Amino acid sequence: MSMNRTAVVWLKRDLRLSDHDALAAALKHHDSVLLWYNVEPMLLDDPHYDMRHWRFIWQSLCDMNEQLKPYGVNLHISCGDTLEQLQRIQNKFGSMELYSYQEIGLINTYQRDKQVAKFCREQNINWHESPYGAVIRAARSRTGWRKNWNRVMRLEPETLDLTRVIVSPFEIYHPPAEWQEHDPLFQKGGELEARQTLLSFFEGRGKRYGVNISKPGLSRESCSRLSAYLAWGNLSLRQVYQYCLTYWQTPGWRKPLRALVSRLHWHCHFIQKFESEVTQQCKPINRGYETLPFRNDELVTQHLEAWKQGKTGYPLVDACMRCLIKTGYINFRMRAMLVSFLCHYLAVDWRLGADYLASLFLDFEPGIHYPQFQMQAGVTGINTVRIYNPTKQALEQDAEGTFIRTWLPELAELPNELLIEPWQLTPMESAMFDIQLGTDYPYPLVDKDEYRGTMSENLWNWRKSSLVQLENKRILSRHVDRSG
Repeated sequence: MSMNRTAVVWLKRDLRLSDHDALAAALKHHDSVLLWYNVEPMLLDDPHYDMRHWRFIWQSLCDMNEQLKPYGVNLHISCGDTLEQLQRIQNKFGSMELYSYQEIGLINTYQRDKQVAKFCREQNINWHESPYGAVIRAARSRTGWRKNWNRVMRLEPETLDLTRVIVSPFEIYHPPAEWQEHDPLFQKGGELEARQTLLSFFEGRGKRYGVNISKPGLSRESCSRLSAYLAWGNLSLRQVYQYCLTYWQTPGWRKPLRALVSRLHWHCHFIQKFESEVTQQCKPINRGYETLPFRNDELVTQHLEAWKQGKTGYPLVDACMRCLIKTGYINFRMRAMLVSFLCHYLAVDWRLGADYLASLFLDFEPGIHYPQFQMQAGVTGINTVRIYNPTKQALEQDAEGTFIRTWLPELAELPNELLIEPWQLTPMESAMFDIQLGTDYPYPLVDKDEYRGTMSENLWNWRKSSLVQLENKRILSRHVDRSG
């Protein structure tokens, strides 16, 4: 490596200027470092991505530029095919080296990275990739994985000398106007917002973390709300972990911290699982489920669309979907219920809803999204089949009906017992509360037992098949660390 060569740090889902291994390595070995983010048409057109993501990304990039202002420099933001943009950068600088994190992304970003690797070999460009957190690229087993995770999380982040960052010599990229409009119902991107969210958790929000984690309304306040910042790299997992350690001895925090730290561990675990088998984006991780029957009748498309719009006739399901559409966030249990309703109550193939939910989750992280989606759909073989009853979940997690009333105002006047099952309304009650089922709010798409029983029986029977059992052994062997 040469100090004279320009280093180009290619930013992807790592939009921060602290605890950044790729940037630290570039700054250490080069006098001039260009920070580059490329808006890829491939991702602009990808069904997993939505305007909410690009707005968050743009906010994150603006935050980085604000941090760079005192140094008199800025990011290079381009828009176009990645190889063409790389060629353009090389034409400008001649001799260069490329630095980035290893992106654990979608199949198309894996393929893109293979093309970039080939380009770099052909152009004699050294490409230095840093691991994503504690994820090990191309790991064939989990032996020693837990120890590696603990080691990585405890490493001291390197101080970054941003005086070596250079001014972008290229024209300034102007994004679409919609990217620059902030919707107050959505979390705002950037390191500053991420740190404020982290601080507010420890200033009091997190005290009821364990109590409210499953409640669709209260979890919005009591959960960490760091997932979007981790997904887009405004914070590193290590930064959050080490901040947790500073509160470890603080009275009243041990229990919520244990819960939060376990989720940081699982965060990496699922991303590692996806990294090892990226085909999970389109195939069940357990090949025994490839032939599991789902519905294929003429109503599937109609039912799928109703689910997408929050018009299933099941109030908690619909409230969750409408909340997600409007804010980009619902808690874990409600996400699981949405998937369960699609796959178990409607008997629709999980693949038909996966990219749609991804487009709604502001914190969409491919490596978590797909393993979790399959787990909730019941097609892994190694996890128990969980079928979430929307009525039971409403009674347990939204007992006062506050969340449902917030997102389904058409049902707001109903008493609690009718709020969660409006199909029980008598004609007199319909007149009394001035609500007409089928007009003001839909009848249930399906009877709660119409497909659920069959799907439950199919899923439990499928678990017993020889291929599923054989695949279970393979999956556990590959994804469980038994080294202690």
